[in-house]
Amino acid sequence: MSDYFWCHGPYCHTHQTVDRVRGTKGNKVLRTRKIKQNTDRDWYEPNNIYNYFCGQHCYNEFANKHAQQMIKIAPRTEPLETRIEDPKKETTEYSYGSYTRTIINKLDTAE
Repeated sequence: MSDYFWCHGPYCHTHQTVDRVRGTKGNKVLRTRKIKQNTDRDWYEPNNIYNYFCGQHCYNEFANKHAQQMIKIAPRTEPLETRIEDPKKETTEYSYGSYTRTIINKLDTAE
């Protein structure tokens, strides 16, 4: 496996940044960025989407361009649900006022 992947952003090669400029004088181009794969690191996650995109912008461009195709791969035909306890309200008093927050706890369910 290579230590690098090319960014999969469909327009990565069009973003005008200095690090994308390549070529000799008179033959300059903007090139897609390379992404280093840190496979020797403990925190390396092989299925992390950012191993294939140089940043959030390129990922968003890819997702926007291919959204319909991605949905066709794994369509959702019904909603997902997580069982919870009845929500509880908790009020905290301070010398300058109070605030109320709602506490929502998930129920442990064996899957």
